[in-house]
Amino acid sequence: MPTVLESLNTSLHQAFSENNSVYLLGEDILDPYGGAFKVTRGLSTRYPERVMTTPISEAGFVGVAAGMALRGLHPVVEIMFGDFTTLIADQLINHIAKFTWMYNDQVSLPLVIRTPMGGRRGYGPTHSQTLEKLFLGVPGLRMVAPAAFCRMDGSGGPGDLLYQSILESTQPTLFIENKLLYYLPVQNQSDLSDFALETVPAIRGSSPPTYTLSIRGAPPAKLTITAYGYMAELAKQALVRLAYEHELFAQLVVPTLLSPCVIEPLLSSVSHTHALLAVEEGTLSLGWGAEVLARLAEMEGSHTIWSRRLAAKEVPVPASGPLEAAVLPDVEHIIRIALQRNV
Repeated sequence: MPTVLESLNTSLHQAFSENNSVYLLGEDILDPYGGAFKVTRGLSTRYPERVMTTPISEAGFVGVAAGMALRGLHPVVEIMFGDFTTLIADQLINHIAKFTWMYNDQVSLPLVIRTPMGGRRGYGPTHSQTLEKLFLGVPGLRMVAPAAFCRMDGSGGPGDLLYQSILESTQPTLFIENKLLYYLPVQNQSDLSDFALETVPAIRGSSPPTYTLSIRGAPPAKLTITAYGYMAELAKQALVRLAYEHELFAQLVVPTLLSPCVIEPLLSSVSHTHALLAVEEGTLSLGWGAEVLARLAEMEGSHTIWSRRLAAKEVPVPASGPLEAAVLPDVEHIIRIALQRNV
């Protein structure tokens, strides 16, 4: 089983080999370093003319990439840490996401901006944040967050989602990669003997999949948990402990397309469990979980549904390991909130 990092690296090499219009821009991406998290390793050696190491000017090189996409190229930008996406907000929100609409669909922007988000590595308050909620809901911008799952044929996994975003999507895409997700193996149903893993059919064409995970052979679920990225891995661990230690059976719903929001698979699960716990690593207020619960509240009969959110505490992420663990949600936090379902 390849890791998420290996899957992403392989997909980049595949995209480069199949299409000469694919370019890579970013800081410290040349070999032998190959990027801060090594996702781009090997590309500058094999395709030196199409891998462009840049100055430390995120707004500048994202603007260059936007121009390249407007001219028909397929640029991939690496933002070294997700915290630095604040530096590209003007380019992304006021320009890149709007150009297709402003020019009446006469232009497209097949631009992918990859960036690692998240903490748990002791990097401190300016290198450990989960900031994607700042860009959720921006019209014209897709946001994809891969999980460590794929279909039996390998499709729908992290590398496949990146490949599709680079060569098959005409919309700009913000591609969120959690740092701890990199080293997890990409698993399909045959790799998960204790779980039933299913892919919800796409609601909108070939949109990135939503996965559902439940304990194999368990009674009907009484709780729906939804999470994405690395938090889906922690929720998967919580699923096992809830079942075997507390006899609370849950279904995990894992979207890989965060924006535009595809809520139907989640609502389908909640219609059976009548309970929802939304889990995210970003801070609580005005986040992804808040949007999920708001959409749930608009559903007919929602007044009978138990719902909660779990997220990071609303303070900067500390560099100290014990303090960082106290700020970010973990398996114990998920279990503690989930057990309120039985109260």
